[in-house]
Amino acid sequence: MSHHPHHDTLDRLDVRSYTADDHPHVSRLYTEGLLDGKISPNDTGADIEHIDDAYFSDPASHLWIAEMDGQIVGMIGVARDQEHTAEIRRLRVQQQWQGSPLGARLMETALQHCKLHGFLKVVLDTRFDADAVRDLFDRFGFLHTRTKTLHGKELPEFYLDLYRSPTDDGQD
Repeated sequence: MSHHPHHDTLDRLDVRSYTADDHPHVSRLYTEGLLDGKISPNDTGADIEHIDDAYFSDPASHLWIAEMDGQIVGMIGVARDQEHTAEIRRLRVQQQWQGSPLGARLMETALQHCKLHGFLKVVLDTRFDADAVRDLFDRFGFLHTRTKTLHGKELPEFYLDLYRSPTDDGQD
């Protein structure tokens, strides 16, 4: 193939709200995203089992699906963490779409939602190699706050102040 397979994807990408019909696909993305195929000790997966309660009982929380050509290829959730703080959860992109603009599109969707609902701060953590996702987090202005070790696994934590634009310095 002469061009990068991801260049023409954004016009075929639909980011939309989760519906109950999406549950098997969300469960698959969740399972595929588990480190070494195991649920980490601090991750019960309860939000995936009870999506309506976790993401649709509070208007400030939400779950989106990324769909391409009828296939569900990604997801992202926002949940209220504290009164003015949102947590981005379950950012998953199917392996063949990692490194494509899909993760950024999901992040944009989630951050727009956070701004719309008046959150001042957004937090997230990742069990994945921080270097693999740091470019995406940097692009949106997230700062690495600390790395905690939980049951022998490193868990980098990031935060973003929504009242401080990452492009304030004139760079994009």
